[in-house]
This record gives sequence, C-alpha cells and structure tokens, in this order.
Amino acid sequence: MRGDNLEDPSALNYLYILRGFRMFLFQLPDDVLYLILSYLDYKSLCRLSQVCRRSHHFTVRDPVWRRIAKDFINTGVTRHGADLYPTIPLKDRVKVSQNWSHGVCRKDVLLKWKINLLPWIQLDGDVLYLSQASDIGAYHLRGPEGVKFQHNRVAMFSGHQEDVCRFALTDMHLVSAGSDGKIIVYDRKSDFCMEYFGHNQEVNCIDCKGHLIISGSRDKTAKIWALTPNHFGKCLHTIPTYDRVWSVAISPSLCTFVTGTACCENFAPLRIWDTERCHLVSCLGTEFRRGAGVLDIVYESPFQLLTCGYDTFIRYWDLRVCSRKCVMEWEEPHDSALYCIKTDENHMIASGSSYYGVVRLWDKRQTRCLQMFQLTSTTSSPVYSLCFNATHLYAAVASALYSLDFRTSGHRPRR
Repeated sequence: MRGDNLEDPSALNYLYILRGFRMFLFQLPDDVLYLILSYLDYKSLCRLSQVCRRSHHFTVRDPVWRRIAKDFINTGVTRHGADLYPTIPLKDRVKVSQNWSHGVCRKDVLLKWKINLLPWIQLDGDVLYLSQASDIGAYHLRGPEGVKFQHNRVAMFSGHQEDVCRFALTDMHLVSAGSDGKIIVYDRKSDFCMEYFGHNQEVNCIDCKGHLIISGSRDKTAKIWALTPNHFGKCLHTIPTYDRVWSVAISPSLCTFVTGTACCENFAPLRIWDTERCHLVSCLGTEFRRGAGVLDIVYESPFQLLTCGYDTFIRYWDLRVCSRKCVMEWEEPHDSALYCIKTDENHMIASGSSYYGVVRLWDKRQTRCLQMFQLTSTTSSPVYSLCFNATHLYAAVASALYSLDFRTSGHRPRR
C-alpha cells in the first residue's frame, strides 16, 4: 500500500477484497491449493509464506516447490521426476541451490596425507569412501551431533599390494581395481572378500551394476566378470580393445557398456559393447584428436551419457539421436584435461581439472562455466575424483580431501 490513506474508501475496499481472497484461498481442498501455489515463482512463494501462519503452513510443503526445484540446479529432483534427497524439504534445497549457482560456500580441508596419491572417492548416504594408496577407508560425514566430518575410519578395506586405481559400490559390495592387476570384491557387511585375477597389467577402471563387473586395463583389454555367489572370480568374457582402457561404465539397462580408451591407436576412444555377446554395438564420435583419451564416463539414462578426458571437453551423448556426434559439449576454458565428472541427473555437471585442483560447475542450459573453485594454490594437482550431495561437494587431490559447504550464507570464496 506504501503509505496509502486507510480512510480512503477505495483503499479499505482493496484490503477487504485481499482479506476475503485469502480466506477463500485457504478454504480450498489441499490438493487444489497445492496445484494453485505450484504455479507461483520462487520470490512470490517466499513472500506468501510470510503473510500468516496458515499461508506458511501450505507454502513450505514439497508439492508446492517441486516444479520450481526441477528448474534449479542440484535440488535432487531429476528431470525424470525422481527425488534423490527425499528427507530434506524442497524449500530448503531450493535455498541452498542459490548458493551453488552463485558460488557461495565455505572451503574446508577434511584430510591431508604426506605423500602424493591418486585418490578415488565415492559417496553412499552419509558415508564417504576414500582410497589412499592400497587401502580404502570409510568415513562418517556427520558425528553424533550431526555437524562434523569424522576422521576416524569406521571401516577399512585392504588386500591390494599396490595402489587402488578405482573402486565401485553396490548395495552389498565394494569392488576395487588396483595397479597390481587384481580386482577385489569385498562384502560391505562382513569380512568376506574375493580376489579376481585376469589382467596382467594395472586395472585402471571398474564399474559394477546388477550381477556384472566390467574392468578395463593398461593391457588393452576389457573383461566382464560375474558377481554372483556361484560364479565369484569367473571371467565371462575378454574383449580386446587394442588400446589402453582408462574408463568404463555400464548402462542402467545392463544390456551394454562403454569403454573409454587412450586414443593412441587407430580406434575410436568411445565404444559401446553388448554385455551378453560382447559384440561392438557402435562407436561414439568421429573427430577425436590423437591422444584424446577418455578419463570418465557417467550415464544419466540408458540412452544418455556424459564423457570427459584429455581433450578438455565435456560431451553429452544421446544415443536416440545420433552416435556419431554429441548433442552438446562444454570446453574447459583454461585448456586443461578433465579427470572426472558428476551430474545431478538434471541441469548441473561438476568437473575436476588437471591443474591447481580446479572444480567447475556447469549448467547444461548455458555454454559457459557457471562457477569455478580453486582448491589448491601452492601446488598443482588434478582433481582425481569428486562427488556431491544436496549441500556439499567433496573433491580429492594428490595430497588432501576437500569439502565445499554450500549451506553457508557468507560471501563467495576467493579464487
């Protein structure tokens, strides 16, 4: 009203109409009211929540925020409608999403070690798994008070004679690949483990879904292994790739898998294989430069995947459209190799670069980088691995594990 005279009949009539509309609005059935409120934008919902207790009661509910959350980055609502973080109110996630978009966070060093390593990390709920040399440790992200990273390991997985290159998690197992050429399958709930032998050089990469394990090695082969009690340790197929394999990923459908190779021979670095017959299904792309090795592959659906590597590009492939050309691509602006990528399965991609621990956030709807965070300034190290949830991003470099906390309301970090 901005200072309007309340004795003015027109002003009083406006107030009566507004009050009557509010009373009518909150007398509607809940499902109708949620539908109406879901068409409001972010700012309008926040203002409406401050009108009265009853309006606040309705405007904080998840059905009201679902459409808005789907348009924001890293809210946990995928483009297919799934919710990755159902225990956190959507309104809170949308608020934190503003910090992700604007680069507002607090940087912490969670762990440091004295010698340079090639660490790999995976996140499973509130437990972070981290490889350090030949061991893999599990750490609780929150202690009894729910606020602080716990430095004491709650579990340790050992067995490799040399460094762990990568590992993968399932509901029941942890599957690791090592420089000693071994693959070890650990039962996460007991002390049982099984060693798989089959590669005669280091196993660079591993993926595990369903009852299958796919491994890729410097020995220029990819192998398919059984992950069933009756066939533990059995190699089902060996596929000659004629080039060092840097990355593998199994499709969510389990029907195919992708290998990413070094691109040092006259073979396409991205190839899709049939998991049952091991036939080559297709090659992705036709214009890779020599040496454009693929270091990471992430599936978003059985038909859509992201790749990155030495040629500084993130590429988005849609197999329903075309396999010869990616549908979108983003170039690392400082011409650095990209070691790892993660996606929120909607609009956001996080990537780790090869120099000074640089992490970048990308919005698929934009061509330029959304935000950049430099983790190390004195020593140059790649970001070997990263993962994130609704509020934190975790990144592992050669000598430390870093955390970026986006719940803060402070200023942007210095870069």
